[in-house]
Amino acid sequence: MPLVARQPAQPAAAAAKTSGGLIADRAYADLRDSIVTLRLPPGTPLREDELMRALGLGRTPLREAVKRLALEGLVEVRPRSGTYVTDVHAQDIVHIAELRAELEAQAARLAAKRIDDHRRAQAAVLDAELEAIEGTTGIDAYMRLDERVHRFVWEAAANPYLLDALERLWALSLRIWHLVLDRVETLPAAVHEQRALLAAVSAGDGRRASARMRVHVQAFEAEILEAFGR
Repeated sequence: MPLVARQPAQPAAAAAKTSGGLIADRAYADLRDSIVTLRLPPGTPLREDELMRALGLGRTPLREAVKRLALEGLVEVRPRSGTYVTDVHAQDIVHIAELRAELEAQAARLAAKRIDDHRRAQAAVLDAELEAIEGTTGIDAYMRLDERVHRFVWEAAANPYLLDALERLWALSLRIWHLVLDRVETLPAAVHEQRALLAAVSAGDGRRASARMRVHVQAFEAEILEAFGR
């Protein structure tokens, strides 16, 4: 009977570190989701004891999550006052859109350059879903699909630093979108733009993919900015 090599046991300290890291990541993800989806609206004071009970978290991972969210602009610490969810202003939309338009366009260009058959198959599935949703009024369904298209492009770009930057900007944008989506009736043009983007990426046309992504981001942000002012 062949011998099976045993894997070395993980040291207790390393196991604890790994477990602590997973808990900290969950704390960050849960708190960020609460902020982005407006369960914790802009201006909400973050009280540790209440959040620990609501999220089922310990004090240390919660504090680590707050530090990360402060770096991302979703939380602010006010001296002698406390910690709060940051407010949202119309100018925030402009600033975020300016940066996202350039970085998303770069991601699309790289995705087209590095596309392979596996990614093309993924693009085809997304395109079919976009075609099926085109002409409907399901904003929530479209937003979920829109995020999947963007993440497909980011991952196909194969640049982890670019992916990290876009993840952070996406969280900021998504919170703003949640604030105004009830004032946006339909986004038919956005579906058409996304399908054109996927076609350009799949064809390996970096210049066209970059231009399509920039137009999509700018047009969508303009729609959101208009709704924000209503």
